[in-house]
Amino acid sequence: MAPPIDPKTIPAIDPKVPPELPTPEPESPVRSRKPYRFSTLCATVENPDQKDQYGSSSVPIYQSATFKGVGNAYDYSRSGNPTRSHLEHHIAKISSATHALTVSSGMAALDIILRILKPGDEVIAGDDLYGGTNRLLTYIKSHGGVVVHHVDTTTPASVLPFIHPTKTAMVLLESPTNPLLKIVDIAAISKDVKERAPDAIVVVDNTMMSPYLQRPLEHGADIVYDSATKYLSGHHDLMAGVITCNRDDLKQQMAFTINSVGNALAPNDCFLLLRGTKTLALRLDRQQATSQLVATYLHGLGFTTHYPGLPNHPGREIHERIASGNGAVLSFETGDKEMSERIVGAARLWGISVSFGCVNSLISMPCVMSHASIDPATRAARGLPEDLIRLCVGIEDPADLIDDLEQALIDAGAIAFNVQQNKYIRVLPSTNEELNRAVQKLGLGEPDDQEWFVSAPGKVILFGEHAVVHGVTALAASVDLRCYGLATPRNDGKISVHFADIDNFYREWDINTLPWDAVTPIAVGQEHPDVLDQVLIDTIVAGPLQGFDEIPKAKTAALAFLYMYLLLNHSKRPSFNFSARGTLPVGAGLGSSASFSTCAATALLLVSRAISLPPPPQPTTTDPAATVPHVHVSHGGRRFIPPTVAERVNKWAFISEKVLHGNPSGIDNSVAVFGGALAYARAGFGFGGKAGMHPVQGFKSLRFLLTNSKVPRDTKKLVAGVGALKASEPELVDGILKAIQSISEEARRALADPELSREQLLCALSALIRENHEHLVTLGVSHPSLETIRATTAAAPYGLSTKLTGAGGGGCAVTLVPDDFQTEALDKLIAELVQESFVPYLTSVGGSGLGILSPYTPPNLVQQSHAVVAPGQVTPPETPGLAPHPGAGDPLLRLAFEKQSMSDLAQWADGLGRWLYV
Repeated sequence: MAPPIDPKTIPAIDPKVPPELPTPEPESPVRSRKPYRFSTLCATVENPDQKDQYGSSSVPIYQSATFKGVGNAYDYSRSGNPTRSHLEHHIAKISSATHALTVSSGMAALDIILRILKPGDEVIAGDDLYGGTNRLLTYIKSHGGVVVHHVDTTTPASVLPFIHPTKTAMVLLESPTNPLLKIVDIAAISKDVKERAPDAIVVVDNTMMSPYLQRPLEHGADIVYDSATKYLSGHHDLMAGVITCNRDDLKQQMAFTINSVGNALAPNDCFLLLRGTKTLALRLDRQQATSQLVATYLHGLGFTTHYPGLPNHPGREIHERIASGNGAVLSFETGDKEMSERIVGAARLWGISVSFGCVNSLISMPCVMSHASIDPATRAARGLPEDLIRLCVGIEDPADLIDDLEQALIDAGAIAFNVQQNKYIRVLPSTNEELNRAVQKLGLGEPDDQEWFVSAPGKVILFGEHAVVHGVTALAASVDLRCYGLATPRNDGKISVHFADIDNFYREWDINTLPWDAVTPIAVGQEHPDVLDQVLIDTIVAGPLQGFDEIPKAKTAALAFLYMYLLLNHSKRPSFNFSARGTLPVGAGLGSSASFSTCAATALLLVSRAISLPPPPQPTTTDPAATVPHVHVSHGGRRFIPPTVAERVNKWAFISEKVLHGNPSGIDNSVAVFGGALAYARAGFGFGGKAGMHPVQGFKSLRFLLTNSKVPRDTKKLVAGVGALKASEPELVDGILKAIQSISEEARRALADPELSREQLLCALSALIRENHEHLVTLGVSHPSLETIRATTAAAPYGLSTKLTGAGGGGCAVTLVPDDFQTEALDKLIAELVQESFVPYLTSVGGSGLGILSPYTPPNLVQQSHAVVAPGQVTPPETPGLAPHPGAGDPLLRLAFEKQSMSDLAQWADGLGRWLYV
């Protein structure tokens, strides 16, 4: 074996001013040019000894297995290929190397290197290595007669006892290590090895750093290899490995093996890798900057965070000496493996993957992914935490990455908002229940003491009733008649519900007697499947809800609540009461069930801590008296509830709707959550043939009179009737459906048209309402009561446009009320409708969606009509003089909530404090 090259003879290069490696010659003979800097070297792929005959700016792909002629430079692509030669020259140039070899993967590169060993040789390797490296070392130890010593290489002195003058053949290092980011003094260990075992080869896996940030050949290493799948390529669109060295003998030995086994990199992959290296410096500059922000954020929350850029990182001084950057991989510990799993599963922007080095950010748990091949006992012996999370930072916007990570930490229960400190703090996992409860109190209150008050609007179908079943677009909008839900803690091991509007239903159950054995828990990071768990539903009906067949609506509502409670709380099982009331008429076609489902789902998700709220906006003044609560203004108020929270609520509200109705469209719960107006079409119709809901941009809140006919409806019968009419008279019905589609499209255009004046918009909508209703009458879904309401509102002196909504056949009629309609005339119309035994409601359409009473109270005392809210108190204290349901715990808001009259409920709820809306 040839003597090693003295590292001192190799010119060191600064990342900003690299050595004078082969670069394009200057065109001017007058003056010489300075050596190119690293990023320029990356972007400049030129080989003076291998010019393209056509002067192509990009190296061509020589997609040829063979080459003609005898004795030429290339004959067979396994042995050599022009594209690969360009790549290898380029890699050597940016790696401070004389030679470079490229193979099919990073592990293939290590395999080629390890073939230098022979039976009886000894290898010294680190104890915090990539799992694949550990696996291959174990293989050669078992099958190749090679002795492997795993040593803590972060301390050079630890290596010394294992160095043997003749037996030690190789020392295998990583720095920083993967995944604990341990720092290894490559220069010191290389010096020690050369002094004690001159024939030993020092090999460094440089994948974590890449040649941009670290060039181990400059610090005494003999061979360096990278998984070029990572940073050198940067896009995870190929697999490749590169090997660099300065010794001719090692290069010849490894090149012989590559040619023999045939794992050299294919021409097309060479082309892709060449392209990727051009942006290496650019990508890593962005990735490192973001990594520093993420590491600082996690460190600031109190997590044990591993990243060389942090001031307290062990070995940081060594790293700064041998590297020119901190890289884009970091890891942190949560102290709880299950919590880590929840965090990884809750991330959305961070993709779950075993790899790193991509432009896309990735998240993983090494012990169950990349390092799973190392047995648990060995992982424990090497200090690899089972709860460790590895983050591989990409080039996305740093704010988006941190926001997504923060939301994952919140959803997993790893952090909670501290009202006193006005920031998120870490929730420490602990077997000490007293400590854990004390920490949780620093957030939004103990789970057992937190009361949540929520609300959701109803909906009206403005255009497209019935026709939507057959593919026509429907327009639905929120109506500011709302359902309210209140979750009040109990401390007696029971769960209870009170549905005042549905048979005044009250029922409580011992939590431990619920059918937990029938629950199939939803995996971390997964949502509810598309199909309901029918076994669980049947078990609930046969168990907790047995004997309630005479009150089917209350039974079904309780079924939806218990179904969600069991799935969301399989491991938590909180004890609380859920009360629901509404200003919406039940069964009138105004989406009362969807509004209830949204309230129930939101309350359950909040109590279960499956969702949480962001901190409140900071006041713009320090004057407490100037603190202004959130104002509920249609489309004008701040949208405080984040979209991610709203989307999760909507998914569970849809699950509740499935329990209640079997096969809902999803539009009712979407309107209840998101508010405003939505256009909806089934699959195969509208929106280019795709099913879905789309917000009606620019929707302007409108004033409507909703009149409940008090006539019950049979929705299934009405829908079936339209279907039968279509089957018997297809031309008639198809013509009606096309006309309604035209009305829906025209209404969407009018609502979104900024050039239409308010008067013009109301005039257009009024005409479309009348036209739409006439078509629905032809379909046979009106009712004498609806026609009476329509005639009353259209008669002089009113002249208003009215149509049925929902399924028709009873239920509600909607009447558009112009802005300039006189109050006296409106009062007279309402009186006439009441005299005819109808129930009118004057309301707005198109307002806010889901609302949550803010848990963040102003710093000053706020005097309410029913209570005084003290600083830091979540809800007003108990209203005196009222008694709770037997055993219902210690209510705060609940008694006052259930006492309010229907006419006062909305005003009372609005006066409790700041409401947060989607």
